[in-house]
Amino acid sequence: MEEDKKMKKLLALILVLSIALFAFVGCTQEQPAPAPAEEPNEEPNEEPNEEPNEEPAAEGAVKTGLAVITSLGKSKDATADAEGTAQSDSVIVAVTVDNDGKVVKAAIDTAQTAIKFNAEGKVTSDLTTSYKSKQELKEEYGMGKASTIGKEWYEQANTLADYVVGKTIENVNTIPKDDTGVPTDADLVSSVTMKIDGYKDALEQAIANAQDLGANAEDKLGLGVVTTIAKSKDATAEAAGLAQAYSTYTVTTFDADGKITSSILNASQANVDFDATGKITSDLTAPVLTKNELGDEYGMRKASQIGKEWFEQAAAFAEYIVGKTVEEVKAFETDETGHNTEADIVSSVTFGIDDFKLILEEALNTAK
Repeated sequence: MEEDKKMKKLLALILVLSIALFAFVGCTQEQPAPAPAEEPNEEPNEEPNEEPNEEPAAEGAVKTGLAVITSLGKSKDATADAEGTAQSDSVIVAVTVDNDGKVVKAAIDTAQTAIKFNAEGKVTSDLTTSYKSKQELKEEYGMGKASTIGKEWYEQANTLADYVVGKTIENVNTIPKDDTGVPTDADLVSSVTMKIDGYKDALEQAIANAQDLGANAEDKLGLGVVTTIAKSKDATAEAAGLAQAYSTYTVTTFDADGKITSSILNASQANVDFDATGKITSDLTAPVLTKNELGDEYGMRKASQIGKEWFEQAAAFAEYIVGKTVEEVKAFETDETGHNTEADIVSSVTFGIDDFKLILEEALNTAK
């Protein structure tokens, strides 16, 4: 009897322990497994808030852009009765652009260079002439007399530049115009009667090319251009003559103290060949690329003692002058040929900088 009681107690205890063990196992199965402490295979883009390589743009920062589009289409052969003309028309546009792609400031100019030659293949223009841009010519250009609204070229160009402020590439591209290219927008029709297709193309290019170079929205925007024809030469029986418009350009921004905050430098060589009878032999429809656009195709690297191409040297010079005034840049040391000898940049810039000094001063004088 006593043994039966002990057996019953033992069975009861085993039953209780079994029930408890079952409940414990059931509870542990219902808990989710803890996440591992490390997840080495996690993709970087699963951390959208972490961008260690991207610095936020400074408040008020803007991009600086420059575009040059050159045409030779108005050139013509010499005849027995009239001199020939090698004419290059370079439309130049400078802009600053905000982070939304809207124009903050803009400037428009054109370098129109007409080089004369005769039916004997001789250049008749003065090779020492430095050609003024249309902005520099002002009333001398003579559009005011022929204009139906009595406005000179520079006045119309400045109106167009002011009009595109606040606009994007898309806005510029859709400026309404008639079949001849004259704008028909109500805000322009009374003040701009010149054809604007070329200026629209250059504006779009300048906006698209704009770079973060250190400019601020409050900075003044300056545009400078210098054109010479000194490398033009007569034709001979053995070699073609050359009419070359050599233009150097800059867009440069300045702070309230006149210090350079950003700069882009560029140049173009608009070449028209002609024979000993004054007949043009160049393809006038071929594009005229700037030195920056040519890149390595320009070919300076092979001849450079430092092994650097023109566009690389121009970019190095532009970067070096940031933080300096134009007067400080004008004081840079050069040799008797005008080539840079400034100690701090002689290892990266060896070409002539005299024209750069001139266009930077012009940019400062025209900055707005």
